[in-house]
Amino acid sequence: MFKTAASGTLVTALLTLVLAACTSGESASTPAASDAGAKSPAAGASAAPAGFTYTGKGPITDKTASLRILSTNAWTNNVDLNQAPIVQEISKRAGITVNWELLPPSTYQDAIAPRLAAGSDLPDVIYQLDLDQTMKNIQGGLFKPLNEYIDKYGVNIKKLFEKYPALKASLTTPDGKIYYLPQLAVTKNYMPTFMVNVRWLEKLGLKEPTTLDEFTDMLRKMKAGDPNGNGKADEIPFSVAPNQLGSAFGPVFGLDLANNFYADKDGKVHYSYYEPNYKEYLTYLNGLYKEGLLESNFASVTADQITSKFSQDITGVTFNFSWYTSMVYSKLYKDYDPSKPLIKGIAPFKGPHGDQFYVGRNPITGIFGISKNAKDPETAFKFLDYASSDEAKDLYAWGLEGQTYEVVNGKKQFTEKGKDNDFIQKFGINPTNLPIEQSVEATDVLVAPWHAKIDKEMEKYIKAPFPFVYALPAEASTENTVMPDINTYVNEMNIKFITGKESLDKFDSYIKTLKGMGVEDVVKGRQAQYDRYLAASKK
Repeated sequence: MFKTAASGTLVTALLTLVLAACTSGESASTPAASDAGAKSPAAGASAAPAGFTYTGKGPITDKTASLRILSTNAWTNNVDLNQAPIVQEISKRAGITVNWELLPPSTYQDAIAPRLAAGSDLPDVIYQLDLDQTMKNIQGGLFKPLNEYIDKYGVNIKKLFEKYPALKASLTTPDGKIYYLPQLAVTKNYMPTFMVNVRWLEKLGLKEPTTLDEFTDMLRKMKAGDPNGNGKADEIPFSVAPNQLGSAFGPVFGLDLANNFYADKDGKVHYSYYEPNYKEYLTYLNGLYKEGLLESNFASVTADQITSKFSQDITGVTFNFSWYTSMVYSKLYKDYDPSKPLIKGIAPFKGPHGDQFYVGRNPITGIFGISKNAKDPETAFKFLDYASSDEAKDLYAWGLEGQTYEVVNGKKQFTEKGKDNDFIQKFGINPTNLPIEQSVEATDVLVAPWHAKIDKEMEKYIKAPFPFVYALPAEASTENTVMPDINTYVNEMNIKFITGKESLDKFDSYIKTLKGMGVEDVVKGRQAQYDRYLAASKK
């Protein structure tokens, strides 16, 4: 429960991808029709020249070609990416027909697991939210190695590797092969932050908190000071979705509870839930719980409930992707002035050991593999490479000129339709079923100017998470054997410690139990992976 990084119903172009890897499952997209509902976007595409050579731009072939691709649909349940103009335009410019099979992202990995296990009737290209860190699907021979295709046709993939050197290190297996191409998210922009109601602060005569003590004092005054001015004691000062709780307070104590593992400044790997600082984290949250500053039902709070509380002006603080500050929460207030903050993201608090950071995201949010059953793997690779091109990225970020954006004085700007969230979602902005790379520039012009400014101020606080690295068979075997039970135990004890159902006097016993379950063997394997990652990054 406390180990995923994002949650909630995704309502914006940026969050379509930002939350693609982790969700509370509150909303589910409707599965698109597969082959029967597919369009034929190749019609109308520019004809490939004679003596055709793929250059990284569309079209990708001079032959009649089609691909079957299994991927996720949109996170919002009223959007079908199979019908989205941006998705159709990508296929049209590539000059091929794509037969999409799109499934709800909230249940996607579970839905495709039996097909991967069976290893039969696989489409040409398969998207995975699970990054196959233990190489289960690679070892099972389900996907083709891509090194040869990268050398021959990887025009845009090579550019990505040059732009992000660590990306190639993450995607390269210990034997030097690459099996997957990435979907990428921004890692320092529009990340989750604490956010506060500025009006509540002003009414109470408070400044933005910079330490944990100041934060706690602020919550107490919000609870008792009637900041919404209705004469009722109905304020819920702090409301947060449970799977954001670790992301919010873990860094204050120097921990990365969202990604489980982290490396310290000396390169030593730690499991966050097996550290002395984790007891400090639990002690603090237990204190909030006892005072009623952390809701009694904190383990079941949903993103929709938090939005409702802001709309009723009964909550003043939350933790979520910063996108929500200007694009969702502030807009709930009828008298909101877009020229200045109302619900505002703030800097992380300085912790008791001097830590002050927010955890960024692993840039790889999903992977695309070419299956062993692919009839034309070269065309499949070229399509994925083209879908990673600057031309494609421009479509993902801005849409189509004259519909979602226009060019004024040499600069792109969104049209009124392009600023309408429902419209751009259905249009396919930042589609989750393609290997997109997010655009900070496009997001900057979409949010309020004050929001874009604050986002740049937050960059210096964003710390990279533990990198994605493939596990050797022995390491994978250890993790697959012991981590499921460890995860279950950690989650159960997390809630018990916070609510006081289990005394924190038993923390030493908790640590002893984890040791007996084999957690140190897992950490040893992660250390080896991290060392390999550092070595590969230097090549």
